[in-house]
Amino acid sequence: MSLDVRESTEEQYDAGQERLKFIFLGAVYFFMIFGNSIIKDLKDVIFMNIVGRTYVPLAKILSMFVLIPPIFLYAKIVDKLRRYQLIAFFGAFFGIVGIILAIFLGNPTIGLMNTNTNPYRLFGWLVYFVVEGYSPFLVSVFWAFTHSITSPKGARNNYAFMVSASKVGGMLGAGGAWYMFSSYGSSTAFSLLADVRLHQAVFVGASVVVLMVPIVVYALMRNVSGRYLHGYEAAYKVEKEKGKQGKEETGIWAGLLMLLKYPYVLGIFGMIYFYELVNTVLGYLRLGEAQSQAANLAQQSSFLLQSTFMMHVLGFIIAFFGTSTLMRRLGERTCLLLIPVISGMLLFVYMIDTTPMVLTFAWVILKAVNYAFAWPVRESLYIPTVKSIKFKSKAWIDAFGSKFAKAGASTFNILMNFFEVTAMAMPIYSAFFATVVSLWVGVAYFLGHRYDKAVANNEVIGLESEGIAEK
Repeated sequence: MSLDVRESTEEQYDAGQERLKFIFLGAVYFFMIFGNSIIKDLKDVIFMNIVGRTYVPLAKILSMFVLIPPIFLYAKIVDKLRRYQLIAFFGAFFGIVGIILAIFLGNPTIGLMNTNTNPYRLFGWLVYFVVEGYSPFLVSVFWAFTHSITSPKGARNNYAFMVSASKVGGMLGAGGAWYMFSSYGSSTAFSLLADVRLHQAVFVGASVVVLMVPIVVYALMRNVSGRYLHGYEAAYKVEKEKGKQGKEETGIWAGLLMLLKYPYVLGIFGMIYFYELVNTVLGYLRLGEAQSQAANLAQQSSFLLQSTFMMHVLGFIIAFFGTSTLMRRLGERTCLLLIPVISGMLLFVYMIDTTPMVLTFAWVILKAVNYAFAWPVRESLYIPTVKSIKFKSKAWIDAFGSKFAKAGASTFNILMNFFEVTAMAMPIYSAFFATVVSLWVGVAYFLGHRYDKAVANNEVIGLESEGIAEK
């Protein structure tokens, strides 16, 4: 075989393996978001009808503290399990636990059959806290695993495909559940028992789909060659050197310490924090609309899942046609700045017209832009970092960047309950949103500049804390 033919064959094999890798990753994300899109909205409906809507802000505040012990446990697990085993473990865990929770939803005492809302009904809190763990311990681990086997170029070319796959999963999941709830919930003969059984069935179905995650992950490991399962070469070499020196374990505090030590990592925290501040305030207003316009559980779920379905449809369009193109042509730096700018424009429109339709419009676009565009751009920032930042710091960021913001925004929501019917409400909301967006823009600018510098210099952020000399 001639040299040219051999090189051409190798290039085709390389491209095929890279394509196969992202097909499997897209499938993992598809099943994950299919289930998660349904369960996240059902979580809110379950909590509002067991504990009460007015306790949603408190639940968001408490979830920040409830997740601290699991974060420390996760930090130990990261040092014990291989990367793909982590995502398989959490996929199996949330799938099985989801099925168990769905079964107890039908219990006449602790479940939805008991229509007396009470803050002392612990099962409602349990459902809320478990589902709140989906993002830091399932979605976050998926992205951490993906970063560890992806190069910056691979991220620009393929992250949009993965997000598109997830949006299809979200559309099918939320759309299917929305159809079921809207079809049955509109019937005047629809009993409470049938309502609860429908919620149980949908919850079980979503959890079974999540159980596909470990199956696809193991298929990925069996069918993709190991040489294609490491990404940013400089970071890969560091981890390989650490393995030779027996320094893989960095301790349960490593992620938090690196978050506090490196402004770059703290900046990623800020990107999530500012988004969640805005999202939580709009989301709470959305829950109020769902409860005020619905006559039963199914109609509440239908209202929430309809807007979630719309969000995934718009997200798919953005991811499929825009994300990769923008990342390739504009680069991470400009894309990062677009995120707070677009969010600020949406909030400005809502402040001008605060009708329920505009609220839904703003929420749908904000979430779609976040999941389809902001998320892959933000996640690519982890590529030029060490493993401790990719996995451990990321867990702290995804748990506490999100939960700390939700706690702050929920405190704001509680305070705003005193101003909802006064002329002061809109000026306070406007000042809050303007402050958040301004700080968000500053953080985005800094992060984009630092990322470009790291990639241009083949730098590994966090290297000096690992005790390995850069070669």
